[in-house]
Amino acid sequence: MSTALKPAPARAGRRLFIKTYGCQMNVYDSERMADILRPLGYGMAETPEDADFVVLNTCHIREKAAEKVYSELGRLKALREERLAMGHPRMTIVVAGCVAQAEGEEIMRRQPAVDIVVGPQAYHQLPELIVRQSRRTGERLSADFAPDAKFDALPSVRAVDGVAAFVTVQEGCDKFCSFCVVPYTRGAEWSRPVADIEAEVRALAGRGVREVTLLGQNVNAYNGVGHDGAPSSLARLIEGLSQIEGVARIRYTTSHPNDMSEDLIEAHGSNPVLMPYLHLPVQSGSDRVLRAMNRKHGARSYIDLIARIRRARPDIAISGDFIVGFPGETEDEFEQTLALVREVRYASAFSFIYSPRPGTPAATMGRQIEPEVARERLHRLQALLAEQQKAFNADQIGRTLPVLLEKPGRHEGQLVGRSPYLQGVVCEGDAGLIGRIVDVRIEGSSLNSLRGQRLEHGG
Repeated sequence: MSTALKPAPARAGRRLFIKTYGCQMNVYDSERMADILRPLGYGMAETPEDADFVVLNTCHIREKAAEKVYSELGRLKALREERLAMGHPRMTIVVAGCVAQAEGEEIMRRQPAVDIVVGPQAYHQLPELIVRQSRRTGERLSADFAPDAKFDALPSVRAVDGVAAFVTVQEGCDKFCSFCVVPYTRGAEWSRPVADIEAEVRALAGRGVREVTLLGQNVNAYNGVGHDGAPSSLARLIEGLSQIEGVARIRYTTSHPNDMSEDLIEAHGSNPVLMPYLHLPVQSGSDRVLRAMNRKHGARSYIDLIARIRRARPDIAISGDFIVGFPGETEDEFEQTLALVREVRYASAFSFIYSPRPGTPAATMGRQIEPEVARERLHRLQALLAEQQKAFNADQIGRTLPVLLEKPGRHEGQLVGRSPYLQGVVCEGDAGLIGRIVDVRIEGSSLNSLRGQRLEHGG
């Protein structure tokens, strides 16, 4: 890790490095941790070698993700020792996020080099924890479940890096799927007030953000307090945000089928600012497996829901999540998942082998699937999903799509943007066009991106 490490140069200020694991909400949380630490004099470092303060913002969804954290902590311990020997300031090591919430005491026991452990609802306490840690007094672990206090404590001004931004609107989950640790690491469902979200989005738009993705563990269960004092639905929230000057695109993720309300379905057909892309996990095509997962919906009800959404917005792109090798899954039940995928036709999807998480009901279920069987099923599922994604992308050839240009491409005179369907799009143009939505005639496609000819500058 530290082959490039050199004797400490004279420099002002402290440096922060954050490594983010897992979901988009962790990306948002990492950005907000940087915002919290910036007033304390922390600028961003490109690598941990250059940092005085290193945060691992962790994910607990998959078993291997947690083990990667412990491996990384071992490397950071060795790096800290090497830095000290070469005259660098002592590096502070922090574990944040869902692994911190679930295994806080275990982390400090297993890796004593960790200075601070902070859960996803308590990272606003980092400044106080830093003071305690520097004095070697008080608690080094904070795992409170108080999302309202967290958001109240976050700085109102966010650093902006680009023309698209994430905004957390809802946290936690009450669904208790039998495989999932989120209710235990993020807590019960809680929604931010509409006024607070609007203020954050308005500030982002004022700093050049054109596209906002609303985040939540179960985002379409959003019911934050509206301007009238009554709970607001996600559709009403989106309608208000779409009126903010500068906001050209809105997306949201991740959703649960049972919370796909009629007004939200209608919004996809009536609100042009809401992009025609929906991530709606199903996990399995077998009703028996779905019951064992405690998903509270069936395969047919999910398929019928997709049909209703497509009637509201015929060109919508559907994305999903799948778990293969869930305890007791038979070959026939796996084939039912393949059948559902063929019927729905996904534009993109995420698929995983079931990973038992301590403390979840599924971890103690019998009939755990042999790893080689699960791997073979995942290979078949991913081949089908890749085929569908390629087909969806190929269907865009010949169309003219509005593309939000986000950054320079790999080559001179090249730009990269996003289509309404979240595909990466490469076209020609100069950096002055970044932040604009331009018409691009699509001329080619691959599994993960499109390429085309820019027709006009756009808005």
